[in-house]
Amino acid sequence: QALAQDAAPPKRILFVGNSFTYFYNLPQVVAAMAASQGVSLETRQSTVGGSNLEQHWKEEKGTQTRRLLEEQGWDYVVFNNHSLSAIDHPESFMEYGRKFAGLVREKGAEPIFMMTWAYKSNPLMQDRITEMYLRLAEETGADYVPAGPLFASVRALRPDLELFFDDKHPSSNGTYLLGLAFFKYFSGKGTSAIPERVTTLDANGEKLYLLFLHETDADFLQQLIDTFDFDLDD
Repeated sequence: QALAQDAAPPKRILFVGNSFTYFYNLPQVVAAMAASQGVSLETRQSTVGGSNLEQHWKEEKGTQTRRLLEEQGWDYVVFNNHSLSAIDHPESFMEYGRKFAGLVREKGAEPIFMMTWAYKSNPLMQDRITEMYLRLAEETGADYVPAGPLFASVRALRPDLELFFDDKHPSSNGTYLLGLAFFKYFSGKGTSAIPERVTTLDANGEKLYLLFLHETDADFLQQLIDTFDFDLDD
């Protein structure tokens, strides 16, 4: 019965953003985690390093997002704005968040904002980032996935568990946490059965390993995700 959803067409999800999304192949990780639980998600990405949503809207830096939204059908579009946009450019952050939310709905999909995380060197960034994403979500009626607050929670509870590749980007642990969060959002299911080794298939049908985690770390992150209230307004 767990595999019954395979009979339904997969939900198509476009991830729009920058290196916060493509580090350790987050879209593929989300699809692979879902497949391991009999949930069919088809994920694609439109990402350019260092890009913000204004650049995606204006088709700068080689971004293809507008074309992908025009030419293909999606169920959900996840937006990851530049990590400093909410703090340094709040007007642009709000304006292009609103524009993309409207366009996505015109195309019959639902917009979702990935609330980004504070840099490793400056945890104080998180409150402002969270505030701006909550404001944008309220103005657009869109959902969000609270990636930043999840990172902050892990850092408080398990400071030994390294979520960062450098000062900004997620490590494999960080991407595993993000993958669990999006799996929970899109499936409504618990994460405890997701393996600590995340695999997919390559073009030849061979098993390809995307992430390796220590079992105890994977268990901790799963417990955190399963008990974390994603609605920060509660």
